[in-house]
Amino acid sequence: MLSVLFPFLRWFPLGRETLRADLIAGITVALVLIPQSMAYAQLAGLPTYYGLYAAFLPVIVGALWGSSSQLATGPVAVVSLLTASALAPLAATGSEPFIALAILLAFLVGLIQLGLGAFRLGALVNLISHPVILGFMNAAAIIIGLSQLNKLLGVPMSRSDNFANDIWSVLQQIGDTHLPTLLMGAGALALMLLLKRHLPKAPGVLIAVAIATLVSWHIGFESKISTEVNRLADPTVRTEVQVYLSGAAEIKALETLLVQQRAALRKARSDRDVPGADVAAINYRLDLTELELTDRNKENRKRFQALRRHLFVAATGAPESAMFALQGQVASAAGAAPWRISRVDSTGVHLVGGGEVVGNIRPGLPALALPRFDWDSVRALLSAALVIALVAFMEAISIAKAMTAKTRERIDPNRELIGQGLANITASFSQAFPVSGSFSRSAVNLSAGAITGLSSVFSGVLVLFTLLFLTPLLYHLPQAVLAAVIMLAVVGLINFRAILHAWQTQRHDGVAAIVTFIATLFFAPHLDLGILIGAGLAIALFLMRRMKPRAVILGRMADGTLSDCKAHQLTPVSKRFITLRYDGSLDFLSSSHFEDAILQAHADFPEVQVILVIGSGINNMDASGEEKIREMCLYLRDAGVTLTFCSLKQPVREAFDRAGLTAVLGEENVFKSRDLAFQTLEARLPGY
Repeated sequence: MLSVLFPFLRWFPLGRETLRADLIAGITVALVLIPQSMAYAQLAGLPTYYGLYAAFLPVIVGALWGSSSQLATGPVAVVSLLTASALAPLAATGSEPFIALAILLAFLVGLIQLGLGAFRLGALVNLISHPVILGFMNAAAIIIGLSQLNKLLGVPMSRSDNFANDIWSVLQQIGDTHLPTLLMGAGALALMLLLKRHLPKAPGVLIAVAIATLVSWHIGFESKISTEVNRLADPTVRTEVQVYLSGAAEIKALETLLVQQRAALRKARSDRDVPGADVAAINYRLDLTELELTDRNKENRKRFQALRRHLFVAATGAPESAMFALQGQVASAAGAAPWRISRVDSTGVHLVGGGEVVGNIRPGLPALALPRFDWDSVRALLSAALVIALVAFMEAISIAKAMTAKTRERIDPNRELIGQGLANITASFSQAFPVSGSFSRSAVNLSAGAITGLSSVFSGVLVLFTLLFLTPLLYHLPQAVLAAVIMLAVVGLINFRAILHAWQTQRHDGVAAIVTFIATLFFAPHLDLGILIGAGLAIALFLMRRMKPRAVILGRMADGTLSDCKAHQLTPVSKRFITLRYDGSLDFLSSSHFEDAILQAHADFPEVQVILVIGSGINNMDASGEEKIREMCLYLRDAGVTLTFCSLKQPVREAFDRAGLTAVLGEENVFKSRDLAFQTLEARLPGY
């Protein structure tokens, strides 16, 4: 019983060698986990330190309650991108409401996974087929890579409902590329690739991050200053800033109003004395406020992007006291880097003249607290939470099963669902966003010699140490380097050859993979729509195959074997009876197809006296199938034709007996084997 409640007890007793191996593996994984977690937080639209929160307690809990000893749980690229795409329409990226929604989303994902695992419903993840995941992963990898392009170039990128337009706006700014930023990101990417090729066991990500941070600090890569609005020389720009600030104030007022209206709606719904018309009116005003808030957010995002495009030079005096004019309007010092607006708020205009860095990372541990519950937010996040829960688990269980080829460890999908669910619930309690199993870190964990999940506990402890003591060292880490880390991590997810293989194996699977790929790209950043469309198509194609199983008339080949008459231009086995092979279930989906096959056979060969159905491919029969067989038997009997069956599987034969079909067909017309059927019919039908 204890081993069920506390599966990590299977690790004990721990030998000295096991402890040493897990410690080395845990430290090795942590060296990759720390920079990756910050990069993935950035991908999810959150401040970088939230990645460290997600790399702390969720990593430990996922290992303690999961079934795989080597699976490394934590922030991953695909789940981070899904998180960003789910939350972007609901709140401004990186804002307090956005962070609160990310924490709530982690709780909902964990609750769904925990529920599926507790009720042993792990098989439900099969609703999203492998080809759909292939198409989604390839598209998501491309989207993730392109989403980091602006950080690599050092130019702004808008966040809209059309990802293609956002990327096009970045490409239009290639001429404004900040060369130091590009060199920093490209250099880090080249270094990681070289280390991966020539020193695969070295922590390439950590080495690149450490070197880039030191270089950034040494050369003063970051250059920033804050100034007053009235120090912007151009009156048009000052007006744009004032309009943006007015829009921000209006957005804040609308957000406050929205909270009040949601509280009023909950109160009205719970009060039975409030008329339904009043509740509908409150709900209507709430919908109007939500629409207005969405419009205002879009408008202000466009205003900020316009502000970000302006380049300024210090016109007079030191930067702290200078007037900032638009580049080209006044002469500037030779080689002086232009300034760009990074943020505008009530304290003034914040300018950057160098590359973007991570900046201040909040030191200390995350506060343990319940997520902020809001039933309207829960409803808005529920569909995204379901998609993330299924996709995240499929990613985790696929990695875990892949590693069992080497470890020979038995993986329990339901136990792993519980582990992943508890990890995500823990993430929500510790101010983090949704997590899953990481392919790259799991591979590192396995190759480093991890024997038990204790290695992940050691990784979490090292992240704890980083949160407490090492965050100041990460201040000068360039954002372009984090973008390079993400790009390198997702390259391995791109696998078009697997889609081609799915097409060659089964055309329907290939179609599902390709449609999912295209839909995910088309609907980006709303990635959940892509995978839902792909999953729906895959299920529809599967049902189509089930509706029309293989049904062929058999003829005899030259070597005596039986095969499809049409495919090999054969004549039926006999002129007096025909042999129909039916490979599928006899249920409500396929019973009409069975009827069509029988009627077509009778129409093509009206002279036959017997239709023999070889039923070795029939796996089950429901009431619809039974009724259809009964109808066909009576119809053919009226036409002077006998319907017979042979080679039925025992469960199907028993179903025939229970339903009374054997009596309707006649005991003498249900044969145990094909050979017996041929011999009996040969003797029964004259002129065979």
